[in-house]
Amino acid sequence: MTFGFAPSSAASLSTSASAASASRLLEPAEWAAAGIPLLRNPREVVSGLHARHRPRPSTAIVAVLDPDERLRASASFVRRPAPADGWMFRNALLAQLRRVIPHDLRRRTPVRTAVLLYCRDGDARWTEEDGAWMWGLRDACTLHGLRCGAYITLTRDGWQVLGEGRGGRRPNSESLPEPFGLSEAPPPLPRTGGAVSDVLRRAAAR
Repeated sequence: MTFGFAPSSAASLSTSASAASASRLLEPAEWAAAGIPLLRNPREVVSGLHARHRPRPSTAIVAVLDPDERLRASASFVRRPAPADGWMFRNALLAQLRRVIPHDLRRRTPVRTAVLLYCRDGDARWTEEDGAWMWGLRDACTLHGLRCGAYITLTRDGWQVLGEGRGGRRPNSESLPEPFGLSEAPPPLPRTGGAVSDVLRRAAAR
């Protein structure tokens, strides 16, 4: 007769959780093959978000762009000190999206695009943390009816659109905000006729 020790249930759960967490990330090759739409002017997007939110390391900024790449909504939050997990990142991003903009789940095809800018320490090379953010962004976009857009890192060395090879030295995680060109369209005028509409149109033309 032989005797041994069966692994504890806690150890089994810990191993399972680690394996699940490891699967909730995207490698650079997977991200590049996913058909993520390219930004026409990534530096303008990065500069605009940097000026609006003034991120420091561990700050994530999720932004929603319309088809003309104009900013419709954005939100920033600081990542909690915990192991990188795409599922947790997905939940955090989805909570921010629900707070700042209605979903587009009724559309057959997504029209608006969500991009993520993450300010962190270290260099611009891909990390497992980046992979978890990529997984989280893609899943959050699906659940909110948006197209999954670019994932951008901001470090001491500058900014980089991962999976595309485009980047620049400024802004960076230590630089002051620069003037930005991300434009937000003015609110549409009411479509009702009459004197009130005429007054609003004249006021808008001034």
